[in-house]
Amino acid sequence: MSKIGIVILNYNDYEETRKYVNSIKRYRSLNEVIIVDNNSTDSSYEELKKLEKKNVVVLKNNENNGYASGNNVGIKYLKDRVDYIIISNPDIVLEEPVIRKLKEDMDDDPDISLIAPVINQNGVKLRGWKLPKIKDEIGLNINYFHRIIEQNLRYDDKKYNDKLTRVDVVSGCFFMIRRDVLNMVGNFDDTTFLFYEENILACKLKNINKKTYIDNEVEVKHNESKTINKTLASINKYKILKNSQKYFVKYYLHANIFEMLLLRIVYYISLEIAYIIYFFSNLFKKKK
Repeated sequence: MSKIGIVILNYNDYEETRKYVNSIKRYRSLNEVIIVDNNSTDSSYEELKKLEKKNVVVLKNNENNGYASGNNVGIKYLKDRVDYIIISNPDIVLEEPVIRKLKEDMDDDPDISLIAPVINQNGVKLRGWKLPKIKDEIGLNINYFHRIIEQNLRYDDKKYNDKLTRVDVVSGCFFMIRRDVLNMVGNFDDTTFLFYEENILACKLKNINKKTYIDNEVEVKHNESKTINKTLASINKYKILKNSQKYFVKYYLHANIFEMLLLRIVYYISLEIAYIIYFFSNLFKKKK
C-alpha cells in the first residue's frame, strides 16, 4: 500500500502551522507529517516541537535560504520513507477525502508524476498554467501589459471539463508528487529564495517527460500567503521575485545575452515605477 508524507514549511507563523497540523494529524491517509521550521526568529520551533508524536516530526533548518531550501529539508527526510509527498503551505484548509482522491489518481495511473487539486483562493478557483517563454517573461516586467501576459498563460476554462486535466505548472501551495520523481530531478532547486519554484520544477519534470495533472473533482482552500505578506515589504518582495525570474530565464529557459539584457532593462524601468507608486501611496496614507 502506498504511503504518503506531507511537508509543511513554517516561518514565524507557528499559530497558523499548529492549527493546520492539529486539523490533519489524525488523517489515516497521512503516514508522516513533517514540519520544517525555516529558522524562525520567534519561538516557532519550540512551540511546534510540542506537536511531535509518532507520526508528526518537527525539523529545524538552521539557515533560512528560502522556500525551496526549507522544503528540501522535509523532502530529504522522507526520501525512503514514503511513496508520495505532499508539499503544503500552512495556510491551507484540507479535508481528508482530497488526499485519498489524489492518492487514488496516482495509484491508478503511473504516468501521473504530480497532481494537484483545484485551489480555492478567496473564492477564485486557481488551476494550472502554461510554462512561459522568454518573451512572456520579458513582457511580465512591463507595467500593466503584464496582465495580458498572465491571462494568456492561463488555460481556457473549457480545458477543465474532464475529471483530470494535464497542465504544465501547478501552484506550489499544495500538490502531491511521487517521491522517486523528486529524487530523479534533485528535489527543488534551492538557488531561488522565493517565487518561480513551480516553473522551475515544471521545467525539470518536462525535461524527463514527466506529466502533471489537475484533479478537477477536488479542491482545497488557500488563505493566500499570509506569512509572506506579513514578513516582506512590497518592494523587497518585488526584488526577490525579479531575482528569481532572472535565474529562471537564464538557466531554465536558456536566454541568450541579448534577451537577458532586455530583461534587465525592462526590470529596472518597472522597479523605478514601483518605487514611484510606493512613494506616492505612502504619501497619501500619511495625509489621510
